[in-house]
Amino acid sequence: MAVFRWLRRHLVVLAGLGTLGYLLLPNLVVLVFSFNKPNGRFNYEWQRFSADAWTDPCGVADLCGSLGLSLRIALWATVGATVLGTMAAFALARYRFRARPAVNTLIFLPMAMPEVVMAASLATLFLNMGIRFGFWTILIAHIMFCLSFVVTAVKARVMSMDPRLEQAAQDLYASPAQTFLRVTLPIAAPGIAAGALLSFALSFDDFIITNFNAGSAVTFPMFVWGSAQRGTPVQINVIGTAMFLIAVLCVLGGQLLSGRRKRS
Repeated sequence: MAVFRWLRRHLVVLAGLGTLGYLLLPNLVVLVFSFNKPNGRFNYEWQRFSADAWTDPCGVADLCGSLGLSLRIALWATVGATVLGTMAAFALARYRFRARPAVNTLIFLPMAMPEVVMAASLATLFLNMGIRFGFWTILIAHIMFCLSFVVTAVKARVMSMDPRLEQAAQDLYASPAQTFLRVTLPIAAPGIAAGALLSFALSFDDFIITNFNAGSAVTFPMFVWGSAQRGTPVQINVIGTAMFLIAVLCVLGGQLLSGRRKRS
């Protein structure tokens, strides 16, 4: 009976830990197989321990080139989507105009429709306009895809802001620019940061939209898909593990900074 009472008290915690473990299990498998030394081309069965792939992560041809391309596209797509999405979010949250309901619907559509529909539509648009597929077509497609997520994140933050804070700044003779930079922008910063991080992750990870609009350019997800057809190198597991660890460190760093600010 004592065991059942203990399980009843800690059921929510156990369910959360079980869900977290289930989500992190693939990452653990990737981490383990990044130290594998396969006998053949496919890194699907454990053979023996080796750290060779970690000492030479660019040992596979074009791997680091595709990774660098994905990082550049993700960075610029994040900048473009964050700037445009933040301005659109403020406009939708603060101003009333006749086409506002239609704009809100159009902003939501890229998140609701299948990626393959948007990918094919953008490819058709680029073909009709005579634009050569490559870096710029991927970047434009990623900005359009990530824009909706930034608008949603920033708009939710802006709509939850207390307007009396900005009114108080104006009563203290702050100019509109000072009010925005010292009051509005710091309050909206968490939503902007969330939209930017989400944009970077979506852009770096995207395959469907990129595959339709890449031309001869090869991003990291496309390289992984192509290499899986003929043999997955261990270096892919190394890159995946490194990206996962960097993301975890960023989250932990953000939590530590947030905790210090609350204590101070």
